[in-house]
Amino acid sequence: MTRSRLFPRALLLLCFICSAACDPFAFTEDPFDRAVKADSYCSRVLRAQSNQKETNNEFQLVVEGDPERYQPGSTYRVSLTATSPSYFRGFTLIAIKEGAVGDKDEDYAGNFQIIDEEETQFMTNCPPAVTESTPRRRSNIQVFWTAPPSGTGCVLLKASIVQKRIIYFQDEGSLTKQICEKDGTDKPLLDCCACGTAKYRVTFYGNWSEKIHPKDFPRRTNHWSAIIGASHSKNYVLWEFGGLASDGVKQVAELGSPVKMEEEIRQRGDEVLTVIKMKAQWPAWQPLNVRAAPSAEFSVDRTRHLMSFLTMMGPSPDWNVGLSAEDLCTKECGWAQRVVQDLIPWDAGTDSGVSYESPNKPSAPQDKIRPLTSLDHPQSPFYDPEGGAITPVARVIVERIARKGEQCNIVPDNVDDIVADIAQEEKEEDDTPETCIYSNWSPWSACSSATCEKGKRMRQRMLKAQLDLSVPCPHTQDFEPCMGPGCSDEDASTCMMSEWITWSPCSISCGTGTRSRERYVKQFPDDGSVCTLPTEESENCVVNEDCYTIPCLLTPWSEWSDCSVTCGKGLRKRQRILKSPVELGDCTEELEQVEKCMLPECPIDCVMSDWTEWSECNKSCGKGHTIRTRTVTMESQFGGDPCAETIQRKKCKIRKCSRGQGNSDEKKRRKEQREKRRSKQGRVEGTSEHPGCRMRPWSSWTECTKLCGGGIQERLMTVKQKFKTAPLSSCKDRKEIRACNVHPC
Repeated sequence: MTRSRLFPRALLLLCFICSAACDPFAFTEDPFDRAVKADSYCSRVLRAQSNQKETNNEFQLVVEGDPERYQPGSTYRVSLTATSPSYFRGFTLIAIKEGAVGDKDEDYAGNFQIIDEEETQFMTNCPPAVTESTPRRRSNIQVFWTAPPSGTGCVLLKASIVQKRIIYFQDEGSLTKQICEKDGTDKPLLDCCACGTAKYRVTFYGNWSEKIHPKDFPRRTNHWSAIIGASHSKNYVLWEFGGLASDGVKQVAELGSPVKMEEEIRQRGDEVLTVIKMKAQWPAWQPLNVRAAPSAEFSVDRTRHLMSFLTMMGPSPDWNVGLSAEDLCTKECGWAQRVVQDLIPWDAGTDSGVSYESPNKPSAPQDKIRPLTSLDHPQSPFYDPEGGAITPVARVIVERIARKGEQCNIVPDNVDDIVADIAQEEKEEDDTPETCIYSNWSPWSACSSATCEKGKRMRQRMLKAQLDLSVPCPHTQDFEPCMGPGCSDEDASTCMMSEWITWSPCSISCGTGTRSRERYVKQFPDDGSVCTLPTEESENCVVNEDCYTIPCLLTPWSEWSDCSVTCGKGLRKRQRILKSPVELGDCTEELEQVEKCMLPECPIDCVMSDWTEWSECNKSCGKGHTIRTRTVTMESQFGGDPCAETIQRKKCKIRKCSRGQGNSDEKKRRKEQREKRRSKQGRVEGTSEHPGCRMRPWSSWTECTKLCGGGIQERLMTVKQKFKTAPLSSCKDRKEIRACNVHPC
């Protein structure tokens, strides 16, 4: 729609706003003067502050993922929503640099993109802004916003709302969102100043389950792939948001295979200190009193103080979780004691599927790595039309278990921490040559004794490489004494438990319900006894305490109706019924919802060209035939009407042939003979023998008279021998004509 057509409508809406919103919003200029002064109109919109409500939370401006910082050049989904039963008739959405007035083009940051032209359009007199296409009641609109280039700084996304005859435009609160540029502080830019080395244990707790993430949960095949990662320097990036997935990341993301990723890590040589590997988990979630959470140990030093890892959510198109360049070096020149991160899934950008079990559909070109959001696609298992945060699917805990070498931070963490470091250092000191590269030790086996008699248990490790054959490598098996269950000198009931995982959602959406949380056994007692500490607890929770005063009692939503069309784009509906009596009060909850639907493409009938002119008669005298042709310009599709005939023929008669002077009886006899021959159902069509004569075989077809657009070919059958008894008209040369090259030119 052109701006010249939009101007009267926008001007009419502006006049409505100005007349309805009382004096503080009214402008002194004539409306046509404002249209002329387009360069300052945006700043006038920004200065409009009529009926401002500092505590109004009916309307919210939401950026997908609720980021505090934007990646320059990245695209975000921006939603403007009204909390039921509120609604708005019109709106204006602007992105402006923080501190700018808005009277110059350079004051505006980034670019909006229209998603639904029926709902939104660019503002006529303020092109950087987005407004409604038609004034009507609505509770939600969505647009895309592409962040400005690097160096822009902080940006304010500001919305104005027109509700009935009231205008809300908030400088602070739910209708203004500040989002600043990522300035690199999320990634380590400075060298690490810590001394010595530190050893850590990383433990992965999967929280992806049908109970917490019920939508379309894949019950049979859910799993976490093998975990692969490394401790590395800042010069090596395994993966990062906004980057492109390497071949190794792609294989983990789509296939759950760590082989290529491990190969890429090991090729980085001195940039990597430790390769981190953990086993796959089938199924994805299982109480840890049944199975321990996977963990691995790794080391860091001053140059290789970052830790990254990733694991695939299976099944999925290319969804993963992990950490990217987690810095374990503190600003105080020490080593972080503990890092806890709740993880949400991210998209590797290599497959464009939208659900757990979408068919393979490679992204071409490859997209950038990005976090999944609740507004990605209605078919996504994480979809939330209100744009809420995705419930974490996993938690990772990184704990320091030892420090080696002289430490240079002056203030120690605490006495217990120092003692633990010293004890771990003394326990783990060995004389393993640096030229011998081993795998991690396996867990201890069960004790060989089932009673309180002394037995022994064993653990193993594998020699992976011997860099110097002249230096012998120590043993790969380790033994220690043990006794049967319940016979340990130490307290056999001691269990090492994980921290509690976040509370589940409340069991009801309104009123008092229950919620639960879980924790897992991180380490079982050495004597093999069962842990008795609780792994689950629950408590009451209250959601919307005033809900019982609402007079609306509604049935659940019905199933979606069939699409309004049998093919192509249409609409479908669902309804619910008000159960509470009308006399209790008005209910403003919506009772019907409509959404777009798409069915297979509509049938397309065959399209043919016009008939050509009739050809000349194939005989120069007597009875013959003439033909005409047409071509197929579009084949039928999706079950449409098939194509009809492309050639037609009809009889023609030029003039009588001269065959001597015969009486009428002779003509009658000849006619009767011709009728008899025609009644033999075409036996003469496929043979070279005719009554009273022998015919030569059909000649080859002549070349087509046209290369395209419909031509003609001919062939002849001539008389080879004529018998004396042959009737005059039964033994003669024959000719056939057919259409050729009927395709369009």
